[in-house]
Amino acid sequence: MSLAVDYRFVLLAKIGAILYPQYRFKWPQMDWIHDEDFNAYLSQFNELNFWNSERRWLVWQLIRLTKDVEGDTAECGAFEGADSYLICKANDGKRQHHIFDSFEGLSRPDKSDGTYWQEGGLARSEEIVARNLAEFSAYTLYRGWIPSRFGEVANHRFSFVHIDVDLHRPTLDSLAFFYPRMNDGGIIICDDYGSSVCPGATSAVNEFLADKPEKMIPMPCAGGFLIKGISTTPRVYSRTLSAHGLDESQLPSWGKICVQMMALPFRIAFSAAKIILRKIVR
Repeated sequence: MSLAVDYRFVLLAKIGAILYPQYRFKWPQMDWIHDEDFNAYLSQFNELNFWNSERRWLVWQLIRLTKDVEGDTAECGAFEGADSYLICKANDGKRQHHIFDSFEGLSRPDKSDGTYWQEGGLARSEEIVARNLAEFSAYTLYRGWIPSRFGEVANHRFSFVHIDVDLHRPTLDSLAFFYPRMNDGGIIICDDYGSSVCPGATSAVNEFLADKPEKMIPMPCAGGFLIKGISTTPRVYSRTLSAHGLDESQLPSWGKICVQMMALPFRIAFSAAKIILRKIVR
């Protein structure tokens, strides 16, 4: 890494540590960030510089594990169809993909869902999803509240299911329907698992899998997955995180942020001096 790039990243990390100290920066030298085809896909959904790129990449990679697993694919909660696009692309017309969504936004949250989500949030039309999936034909859209239309695929077996419904009840209903219909080696992803703004979804997964050999593997970008037929060691939970998620009261005040920002040039100069000295020594 050149000195100039090092300076830019150090500056970004230090500013981030002041504004949002609980956020953890990662090293930027990752090959997938420069994947031209994947970046073109992200641009198509206006997500190139958005927060979901890691989660999209993981969907794109995890479905590769199901290459030799028989069965259809499904998504519960389509939003604008970004994940279904990846699934249809991986299916290459050889599997039927089933998409379930109310297309009226979220249902009414219950107490276990916290206060972040509101009824009707994240609403996108069926036409938006169909337009974004226009290059594919092997898929079916099912408009309706989960689980009202699951019965139409009750006789199907599945290899890959993506659940992204944010709330406790529809997450539990989706797992209850699809889990027994998964072929061994099939993968279920819960996009909301482990997110502090989706406590209901996380509790629904843990509740459903409590007596199952598979457990949800949490991913570092939020979300989690399981592989049907693969027993998993139970996760040891932090009581603080599982009960409260992110504690915003621990974030610094704006007064403290201003003081730290004024001191930042001196800290940057000190860090730069250390970098220069290391290069001289080498």
